[in-house]
Amino acid sequence: MKSSIVHILKQSDNWVSGESLCRELGVSRTAVWKHIRGLREEGYDIEARANLGYRLLSVPDVPYPDEVTVGLGTAVIGSRIEYFADVPTTNDEAKKLARAGCPEGTVVVAESQSGGKGRMDRSWFAPRARGLWFSAVLRPQVDLVDTPQITMVAAVAVALAIREHTGVAVGIKWPNDLLVDGKKLCGILVELNAEMDRVNFMVAGIGLNVNIDSSQFPPELFEIATSLKIAAGRHIPRVPLLRAILQSFEIWYLRWLNEGFVPILNKWRELCVTLDCPVTVHNIKDSYTGHALDVDETGALLVKIKDGTVRRLVAGEVSLRKV
Repeated sequence: MKSSIVHILKQSDNWVSGESLCRELGVSRTAVWKHIRGLREEGYDIEARANLGYRLLSVPDVPYPDEVTVGLGTAVIGSRIEYFADVPTTNDEAKKLARAGCPEGTVVVAESQSGGKGRMDRSWFAPRARGLWFSAVLRPQVDLVDTPQITMVAAVAVALAIREHTGVAVGIKWPNDLLVDGKKLCGILVELNAEMDRVNFMVAGIGLNVNIDSSQFPPELFEIATSLKIAAGRHIPRVPLLRAILQSFEIWYLRWLNEGFVPILNKWRELCVTLDCPVTVHNIKDSYTGHALDVDETGALLVKIKDGTVRRLVAGEVSLRKV
């Protein structure tokens, strides 16, 4: 009902009478007023005047499904959007929906996460209304060996959307962290549900720092994390940014399915800030330093170490070293 009221008010350039709302929606004036009050509590600025009715003055910068889908125009990504005020993690909610059979492209978005996780099981700082914390359910018909490629697909899609929408020069650190001026802006965590011979679903979780001020980061993140607001020097509206990211994600996801990994890998190389740089690598077995040469056709990082040999890294933590 609230969605219908918002839609009607958006379609009008003038006042909408309470009587016409009642007639169109088939409810009483009391019911209309109840829903108007609920919309105001959600951040919609709705003016009411006797003998005139209602008019919508502004909408909140909150990723409500009705706001995100306006003008989205995607066929897959964002086909269904689920909004939560607070969740432990959007990935967990997306996995629940995926197991229940939700359509591919379902997106779960939250205003805050209490238990967000990044790679290596690290916690993710996700303050309320200061970022974009969301996950997309994917059901690609690909071989299991190719599933790790989706991390690079997501990194390319999000980086390009941010660059085009905000002008911030985002770079990718292998394999899928987004950096600005050497500081982390966005993390991507992909989880896979599969059987021996097929993919059931994948969930791509994205945590993007949008309007976090430098003073709001906890001490342990102050020197290593940043936000779009800090990088751009201005407040960034979140809803149109999320819409741009979902549109970009669909473009690159479908391109991956239809054209393979080569075009994604080529674009990833253009955006990467790890290649031809000294790096430190930490993995389960050991830690070492070297020089990042390139990535191979699978996306594995090729690191040349002191003795001249080249190691192929498919998983692990990579940090850039200053020289």
